Amino acid sequence: MSAAATWFAFGADDVLPDQTPVAPRLTASRSAAATGPPSEAELIDGCLRGRQLAQKLLYDKYAGKMMAVCLRYAQTTFEAEDVLQEGFITVFRTLASFRRECPLEFWIRRIMINAALRQHRRNASLVAVSDGEYPQSLASEEFTLSNYNFQELLEMVQELAPRYRMVFNLYAIEGYNHKEIGELLGITEGTSKSQYSRARVILQTKLERLGTPTRHVS
Repeated sequence: MSAAATWFAFGADDVLPDQTPVAPRLTASRSAAATGPPSEAELIDGCLRGRQLAQKLLYDKYAGKMMAVCLRYAQTTFEAEDVLQEGFITVFRTLASFRRECPLEFWIRRIMINAALRQHRRNASLVAVSDGEYPQSLASEEFTLSNYNFQELLEMVQELAPRYRMVFNLYAIEGYNHKEIGELLGITEGTSKSQYSRARVILQTKLERLGTPTRHVS
């Protein structure tokens, strides 16, 4: 199923095929004279009422950002699309449990990460990737990815062995500590630290092989 069509399966029809969807149908409280995009609260309320238009608008609002998250955890775009679809199915099935104590985007992002972790567990035993020929440690103590081309970095992260890719994303991007990562992945804290260090070595080596100037990378 394509990303653009994913939202279609989430709820009952809210508008007839020959009708033009209008924002006031999202919630009973929205004024017919209201203009502009619906608020986050209105989108949530509309989804909880089973409004397909609200579901589509919510999907359209967050799908691009969430696809970027999924791509970092997946090895291919196809795999990322599977994670995205699974994640949004969970979003709409569990939206009633969202307590609105944090931004909706933050809550959805956590769901996408959990979907990526589930896929990692399903595929972990099927994937065997060599570390390749890389040094065992970094020449410099730290290095940063913030100044590099996003697409190049994304491709390099996707090329990491799954165990390194998951730890690197969770620690360097999402901000989990190694104890938390160990609990999420079923590994020890020490193993998480070791795999993160190894991922950094591989990424820095790839950057140096591209002739990219070395910077301090974290």
